[in-house]
Amino acid sequence: MPLTTRVPAWLRVAAALFAVGWGANQFAAMLLVYREEDGASSEAVTALFGAYALGLIPALLIVAPISDRIGRRRVMRPVLVLSFVATVILLVGGDNLAVLLLGRLVAGIASGAAFAPGSAWVKELSSDGPPGTGARRATLALSAGFGSGPLVAGVFGEWLPDPTVLPYVPHLVLMLGVIAIAWHAPDPYVPGVKDEPRRRSEVWQAMRSRPFLLGVTLTAPWVFGAAATSFATVPTFVDIGVAPVAVTGALTGLTLWTGVVVQPLGKRLHDPRLIIGSGLAAAAAGLLTGLLLAASGAAWLVLPAAILLGAAYGLILVGGLTTVESLAHPDDLGTLNAVFYSLTYIGFAAPLLSTLALNVISPEQLMLVGVLMIALTAPLVLLSRRRVSVRV
Repeated sequence: MPLTTRVPAWLRVAAALFAVGWGANQFAAMLLVYREEDGASSEAVTALFGAYALGLIPALLIVAPISDRIGRRRVMRPVLVLSFVATVILLVGGDNLAVLLLGRLVAGIASGAAFAPGSAWVKELSSDGPPGTGARRATLALSAGFGSGPLVAGVFGEWLPDPTVLPYVPHLVLMLGVIAIAWHAPDPYVPGVKDEPRRRSEVWQAMRSRPFLLGVTLTAPWVFGAAATSFATVPTFVDIGVAPVAVTGALTGLTLWTGVVVQPLGKRLHDPRLIIGSGLAAAAAGLLTGLLLAASGAAWLVLPAAILLGAAYGLILVGGLTTVESLAHPDDLGTLNAVFYSLTYIGFAAPLLSTLALNVISPEQLMLVGVLMIALTAPLVLLSRRRVSVRV
């Protein structure tokens, strides 16, 4: 019996999400490498990091509705190849910032084209599980990929030769294996017969609902805003003298794997408002820890800051996806997932905005600004009083 027939179908697709997530975030561990090896400025490196979202958001919004019309597998197959190509571009980019920018944009396009259709595909293959199973499996796969990529890249970049080349090799090997097992994964989705005006009307109706406007729109940017702040901003407040590239990768892994661990705990809260509210509370605590770190210079505080901001990332992500799954018509799940992910990736601008802000304000003030933003947002989440129940 072929191996692929023994692996659950949802797990084959989740592996594809894991691999694309790995490729999307492996660059996080390379920030210090390009500063040290190529002499790139902090602004240039953080701009490269954030440029990924410029490719991702349009791809999300364009490709997800296509997957709602033609199915998930037909979209995901070329996307897996594109993720491989993006890493090849980064591998050959070396010290050429233009080539690295191209690689980041292509990685963003691949990620945007994969995340919403892939999440919808996992959900559709998880119909035999309890409500919300699909959303949790998809977020766990993505989060695990996001955390593993920079962790491995950091180790390779710190202790192996060719630090701008070898860190990308594991992802290429991973993608070859994932393409083999996911290429023929079953696609149970059957596009419904629905005219486009009605489809757009239903998506717009879901987006105008109170749970989406107050529970998702205002909080989704904190998903990656909290995570990126943890590994791209807070560590810059102190001097990490020992193996800084590996430490950066480890902090990224710690942040995002914490997000993996807390997601099953978050589901016990049941109400997405409570899940998202708990995530915002964790984000505020993480920023206050960052403030204490900046004020005291105690480098060990990067660890609790990463854990708290990672918990914020995981809770707000699973709370948002659970809300979306409850609101979307099955024919529109990919499209509404795309809107949600687009909002989350606005948070990737946080490191660049923080770098620019630190030219005029102190790290302590920057952290206080973030806490104030959360304090203004959290009460609005509680106003989304309509309890959402996940559709089966």
